[in-house]
Amino acid sequence: MGTITRLILLICVLAIAGGAALLATRDIPAPTARVEKVIPADRFK
Repeated sequence: MGTITRLILLICVLAIAGGAALLATRDIPAPTARVEKVIPADRFK
């Protein structure tokens, strides 16, 4: 493997690990807006 390929692979692995750590530790609030959508009854026939 070339040096450039290893560097790119290392950057990708660090980015994925950083993103996973961010999602695991950050408290992302759930959406609070209520959604009401009317679904036509003929879709269920």
